[in-house]
Amino acid sequence: MMVCMWSAWRRGSVFAARLGKRDWVCSFSAGVSVRYKDYSTKTAPQIPGMEYQDAICMLNTLQTNASALEQVRRERSLPQLQLQAMRGYLERAGLTVEELDHLNIIHVTGTKGKGSTCAFTEQILRSYGFRTGFYSSPHLVQVRERIRINGQPIGKELFTKYFWQVYGRLDETKDAHGGMMPAYFRFLTILAFHVFLQEKVDLAVIEVGIGGAFDCTNIIRRPWVCGVSSLGIDHTQILGDTIEKIAWQKGGIFKPGVPAFTVKQPEDAMVMLRSRAQEMRSPLRVCPELEEYQTDCGALRLGLAGQHQRSNASLALQLSHTWLQKRCLPETSFPSTSDENTGVLQGSAFKPSPVMVKGLADTEWAGRNQTLRHGAVTYFLDGAHTMRSMQACVHWFRDTASQHERNSSGPVARVLLFNATGERDSAAMLKLLVPCQFDFAVFCPNITEALASCNADQQNFNVSVENMLTRCLDNERSWHLHNSQRGNKGAQLLIEGSHPLVTEKKADTLVFPCILSALQWITQGRDPVLADPANRVLPVKPSITAKAAPLCAAAEIHILIAGSLHLVGGALKHLEAASYK
Repeated sequence: MMVCMWSAWRRGSVFAARLGKRDWVCSFSAGVSVRYKDYSTKTAPQIPGMEYQDAICMLNTLQTNASALEQVRRERSLPQLQLQAMRGYLERAGLTVEELDHLNIIHVTGTKGKGSTCAFTEQILRSYGFRTGFYSSPHLVQVRERIRINGQPIGKELFTKYFWQVYGRLDETKDAHGGMMPAYFRFLTILAFHVFLQEKVDLAVIEVGIGGAFDCTNIIRRPWVCGVSSLGIDHTQILGDTIEKIAWQKGGIFKPGVPAFTVKQPEDAMVMLRSRAQEMRSPLRVCPELEEYQTDCGALRLGLAGQHQRSNASLALQLSHTWLQKRCLPETSFPSTSDENTGVLQGSAFKPSPVMVKGLADTEWAGRNQTLRHGAVTYFLDGAHTMRSMQACVHWFRDTASQHERNSSGPVARVLLFNATGERDSAAMLKLLVPCQFDFAVFCPNITEALASCNADQQNFNVSVENMLTRCLDNERSWHLHNSQRGNKGAQLLIEGSHPLVTEKKADTLVFPCILSALQWITQGRDPVLADPANRVLPVKPSITAKAAPLCAAAEIHILIAGSLHLVGGALKHLEAASYK
């Protein structure tokens, strides 16, 4: 979730919490001074309202209430308690694990690409006419995005109705359970199961939150098929600091007799996945390369950009094909061969049906290798936040931006807008971005706007503004360090067949207090969406205004927004505001 610290409870709602406030003023290299308010919840709201924003505000108390935080601390050391606690909460909400068997679940984990794999899979099966449920995380702009019916986030009215049903049952039983309420993600997982059961979906595609073995989605007993996307190093404090430890966690979603598929993995990861599959008595198969599938229409076209999406698409084909076989031909066996070197079964490169081909081509997944053009400004958005995903992002951006630059009417300015959160090694990710030859590197926290209230969907009380701003300044220093180490190596700033970039020098850097102020400065009034008079522009020093001369002189401005899905979501809130009303 993005952070909006200045509007914790809006409109004097009937359950507005009493808040303790602490102000401080921050100055930025962009010449902007902003007064922030830090809100800390002292008392949780007691009287539920019935509006959408009321439900979201109540949901947000599950980020910070003492019992939820104590759960997290205790379960970090005893992770097996997580599934035990999840079953208890599920029962208190009026659900049982047996009921989840009726959701015909496709369960997907991985480090990189699990969300895209789910999106491909859901689109394919929806294209067959099935009523689909899709649970994913995080959301970009509104929390409703996490729970989808037939590819669309559930409506505000539906979310509100089901939220209070689940919250009410948990709240009325908490006194008998030591006042315990589920933490944020755990609650949303229960809510998603409730929604899918009530809405009578034909299937549910469930994306694991973190890991697999002890993730709260893993209370699923009998999925129809499981998938593992590309594995890498991430969430090391929870999952472990080696690829083997992480693969052990991911393989925890395998179930006895349930077919499982994985994309090709690093050798150590594959050995562990094979071991976990044998332990769980789950037949594990490795997906073929996408070009191995037989088609009558040439190469398969994907709705999601980037070479790395090809393995995700192959995994989605295997998952949807297996689900369809179980649904329509329950006695069908699964043709496969065995790799003599690894002992892992190889998935069949079958001939995708026309519906599957269309499903892959029609798939959309916002914030991942997404390109938006607003007049003279083109945005390249990718929520890459691991080393491997950033490598893929750089490859995609350099190829795609170069194509755009070849078709431009004059010089193009390249700008990086970056932020990273949590334990991620932002310095290492920035090092990968330096060769992209940016004219400006701009940093800001995941705060959507500093001068206006924001809705409750965009609140996160688990990160302080001070920490976020410190991280931005650290990122700026890392960028300077990487550039100084490159020295004067004479890097070629021209792209063959394209117009020259505006400046042939190291990128200037700036730090802004929020996403909107950063975007407004970068675009210099040239994006008609951001130029809306309703968006107040933060004043900046004349020297900072003068720095923008290359942006004003360029024929086009190309902006890569990367490092955090929350940053991308904050940008989309402004760039596609009409889509998120």
